[in-house]
Amino acid sequence: MTEKHPDYKDKIVHTVCNSHCGGTCDFKVHVREGKIIRIESVPEENGRPSMCLRGHAYRQRVYSPDRLLHPQKRTGPRGSGEFTRISWDEALDTIADEMKRIKTVYGNASLLHFCSMCDPHLLHHVLAFHSLLCSFGGYTAPWGYISCEAYAFAKGVTFGKSSKLRYSGHTPEEYLESRLIIMWGWNPATTEMGSNMSLSLARAREKGARIIAVDPRHTDSAAAFSDEWIPIKPGTDAAVMLAMVYVIIKENLQDQHFIDRYTAGFDKFKDYVLGLEDGVAKTPQWAEAIGGVQAATIADLARDYACEKSAILGSSFGPGRSAFGEEYHRVAAALEAITGKVKREQYAPTVKDFGLLPPFPFPPNKVEEGAPPRWNAVPSRGPSVNSSARVNVSSLTDAILKGKAGGYPADYKFMWLSNNNYLNQLGNINKAIEAFNKLEFILVTEQFMTATARFADIVLPVCTFLERWDIMPAMDVFSTKRSDFTILNKAIEPLGESKSQLEICQALALKLGIAGYPDQTDEELVRQMVAIASETKKSKSEEASKKEASISQEPQLRTPSGKIELSSGIAEKMNHPQIPAVPKYIETWESLNDPLADKYPLQLITPHFKRRAHSQFDNLPWLRELQVQAISINSRDAEARGIQADDMVRVFNDRGEVRIPARVTERIMPGVVAVPQGGWYSPDENGIDYGGSANVLTSNVISPGGSFVSNTALVQIEKVGK
Repeated sequence: MTEKHPDYKDKIVHTVCNSHCGGTCDFKVHVREGKIIRIESVPEENGRPSMCLRGHAYRQRVYSPDRLLHPQKRTGPRGSGEFTRISWDEALDTIADEMKRIKTVYGNASLLHFCSMCDPHLLHHVLAFHSLLCSFGGYTAPWGYISCEAYAFAKGVTFGKSSKLRYSGHTPEEYLESRLIIMWGWNPATTEMGSNMSLSLARAREKGARIIAVDPRHTDSAAAFSDEWIPIKPGTDAAVMLAMVYVIIKENLQDQHFIDRYTAGFDKFKDYVLGLEDGVAKTPQWAEAIGGVQAATIADLARDYACEKSAILGSSFGPGRSAFGEEYHRVAAALEAITGKVKREQYAPTVKDFGLLPPFPFPPNKVEEGAPPRWNAVPSRGPSVNSSARVNVSSLTDAILKGKAGGYPADYKFMWLSNNNYLNQLGNINKAIEAFNKLEFILVTEQFMTATARFADIVLPVCTFLERWDIMPAMDVFSTKRSDFTILNKAIEPLGESKSQLEICQALALKLGIAGYPDQTDEELVRQMVAIASETKKSKSEEASKKEASISQEPQLRTPSGKIELSSGIAEKMNHPQIPAVPKYIETWESLNDPLADKYPLQLITPHFKRRAHSQFDNLPWLRELQVQAISINSRDAEARGIQADDMVRVFNDRGEVRIPARVTERIMPGVVAVPQGGWYSPDENGIDYGGSANVLTSNVISPGGSFVSNTALVQIEKVGK
């Protein structure tokens, strides 16, 4: 929608943010003579503005002098940043010729494409690329959510599917009615995604709710909302939660009626918790030795959670981004289930949106034809995602380096990266560089010359979401709830020669000789989709409402038993010792008990940063003024190393080295350090990073269930010049 005021020439364009945080905040974009002059927040029903600091700074992103406005061709070594401007025709011809050559010589499986999945819009996202590449004969697609693969796996084996409310599992309104809120690894003051969650927590506290933060850091959310901070060692969350389960069972505080009616496998889970299976009772004393949380604190927390009917366990994704992070999410689900605090309707089968699909051709991906499912496939993910022809996102670098000889389905030669900054945001940057240098051709579609783009052979300039039309479906995930589709109106024309992702796919379709790919403009496609969806909605809304009602009354879960599985039939069939049938604590690699800890004695975590959405916005001056990229270290650890506040330090392990200022603080527990993820990789001639990129230090190894492990790493820190 566009507003026009009779007394001046400005127009106000309504759209929805697309910045990969999941927030989908409404924007009112003020445009004068074709240029954005201001971006205004749209108040929510309660009057609270929904837009964050990044949204307010988006105008600076659009008009940044660093924007890529023309196609670029690499002229120097990969990573050097040496490029020259070329025409669109030359760029597209080069890409199409390379795709045809590699297809002919190596086959379609050698073509890799990765589009990050959190953007909720439909036209300029993964479906456009998937349609194009399947029409070209197929390609190797990735699997795995970078943000929450451990969560998706755990929910799949426990409930049969993921919850509609993915992030903390509850709506903002539910927190207002709670008397006890546990923020487990959850920092909504920084990571809140398009809701009034922080306001709800503040109001809940005003109403008398007790809020407890369980986290290695005393986060901004802990400072603003919590009555108590419980520090916990990274990677030990499942152990502490299991000890809570032990107390609840031993003191008969469980909701036995809920367990008997709605769960399966409780007795097997109980035997593990009480030590009848392995001879080790999961007592608070056992967990204290592992996680560093006092036994009395664990027992009190267990009793309070079990006895308070309105208690909410807000377990977030962060602790799951660790080795065996699947088990953290599984134990959290079990803790909720045995106390009767699971909302089963959140896991029921849902009615699909009313025909809101782009009119792309969707031939099958021939690379996946005939390939069996992965051994760790969760049925709810579907046959394509579960195909063994796919490669886990975090394992792409290993797949490129090892290929068929290393057990991967193909030898990979071509990679197209869109809507992501892979090299910067996945583990072990130096290994990724080695892999990138082995590829024969890399295509990156980008807005800025990121660390990833610097390794491309061709970089194509992509316009921002304010320079195109799109549409967003109804949503009831994360903390965002939209009951109907939303149109994203175009505010301004694309800058320079930049194009939308859809236009790039359309242009490549012509060069590749692909027939049937849509040639309409994005505005025409949006209007077509809206017309079809509106008509379908009229005819099916009543039928769908009845179907939803029947589902929500008595949901049948998609597990083998049809119930919440505390002993998972799906996991049991995988027959893997590190994916047990009942949720368990499994010690991570690179824990403090690892022999490597003698050399690298500090546990590294990589939290989100308020001024960034992953690596986006890191280059904006307005936002860089607000927060300095630094490593947080406890004063005890700093003093032992002769480090004072703001000293430049070297953070290192066997994977690489980062130089970054030190933030000496009591707001992180001893033995743990934190480098916010998303800092732009900026190496010197020796490969030492000065941009504060945490993934120089992290690993790209995945958990057995596919969990990403960005919070499992050991490092050492020294003062520079020591």
